[in-house]
Amino acid sequence: MTVRPTFARTVDELDVRVYRTEQELGHAAAEEAASALREAIDRRGEARVIIATGNSQLAFFEALRAVHGVDWSKVRAFHMDEYIGIDERHPASFRAFLRREIVEPLGVGAFHLIDADESDPRRCIEAYSDALRRYPPDLCCMGIGENGHLAFNDPPFADFDDAAAAKVVELDDVSRRQQVREGHFPDLAAVPTHAVTLTIPTLIAPERVLVIVPERRKAEAVATALEGPVHDLAPASVLRTVPQATLFLEPDSASSWSAWVTRDA
Repeated sequence: MTVRPTFARTVDELDVRVYRTEQELGHAAAEEAASALREAIDRRGEARVIIATGNSQLAFFEALRAVHGVDWSKVRAFHMDEYIGIDERHPASFRAFLRREIVEPLGVGAFHLIDADESDPRRCIEAYSDALRRYPPDLCCMGIGENGHLAFNDPPFADFDDAAAAKVVELDDVSRRQQVREGHFPDLAAVPTHAVTLTIPTLIAPERVLVIVPERRKAEAVATALEGPVHDLAPASVLRTVPQATLFLEPDSASSWSAWVTRDA
């Protein structure tokens, strides 16, 4: 069954849709993701996808696990960021999260890891960048952080013209506090200060980009991205320059966006 948005608007080149609930948002995004994967498999024999992690993606993941008609053994998955200095056994490991929520339940054929617990992150980045060059992703499914970040491209360090596919970044304190609030770490001191992240050009390069953003805590970041200037101090604003991108919202995450607030005026 197709789920239709209750409100839709194009902001510059970005398709923005608001759904009644987080569950409907997740279902709609999962159907679009499945369609893109099926098309890639039909065209090439395999599909390649970058997938975000985090609590905000759980409704999307649940819907994706229920989608029919995707041969997941022909899907090659990448994740978009990872802390430096923690291994896959750590409860906050993004690669472990994605393996648990998507890779193993669906039987994904290949899973490329950012192995950021290596002693030399540069070696990890070189290997990951090489895999991205060999298998250019067809689809990126991501969220927006509370400070407007995409992956771990935080406002102080985001670069819309980055020449690298992936890089080491210092984490903004807002990002680190978000991880504590989401329950991944007991306190700020326990959150790593650096991570490996895919860069913004890598994230927005695929043929389809789905941005899945529920929850009221993301509302200000959404409004800034949609209403402020397109600038690297508001990393998510770059989405307005990406015609193949769709932003999926629900009433809470849209609650600070003036077009949604004044829709019936």
